Amino acid sequence: MIAIKHQLTLQEFLTLPEEDITYELVNGEAKPKMSPKRFHSRLTIALCIILTKWAENKGEVGVEWAVILNIRGKDWVPVPDLLYISYSRFQSDVIENEACPIPPDLVIEIISPDQSFGEMSAKATDYLDAGVMRVWVIDPKAKTVTIFYPDARPQTKRGTDTLADSLFPGLVISAEQIFQQAGIP
Repeated sequence: MIAIKHQLTLQEFLTLPEEDITYELVNGEAKPKMSPKRFHSRLTIALCIILTKWAENKGEVGVEWAVILNIRGKDWVPVPDLLYISYSRFQSDVIENEACPIPPDLVIEIISPDQSFGEMSAKATDYLDAGVMRVWVIDPKAKTVTIFYPDARPQTKRGTDTLADSLFPGLVISAEQIFQQAGIP
């Protein structure tokens, strides 16, 4: 594990050596990200399959792809569970093997056992403040998907409620379908 004694700059963080632990840059500190458990992993796979099929010729889906953002005047490099960025905002042939340099259209965070919905809601607000257009917070225990918008109150979807959104035309999926595809009872 990396032990850092001083505030990291964005460049210092981006040049840290690769390790088995994933880190996020938060307030100048390298914070370890929780290792996913089974349900988290299954949801990541299901969502990746759903989004990748839908996003063909529309954009790029990333799994645990670091994003360079700025929040309250500070560099922030979160590592969302999944993200989607449209080709209209991002040209994949321009980007090297590096952190995503612009805010994605969609960030998906799955609540881990050591996280609370309140913590994830605060993180979702930070994503929106940094320019992300939509944030989905997935709660495996409650089997819900809460959608955060920059200009409206969050909406929680469950069961057969659809996640249809004009930002993602043609993507029609229900909360129930996500959990079924993930094989979560």
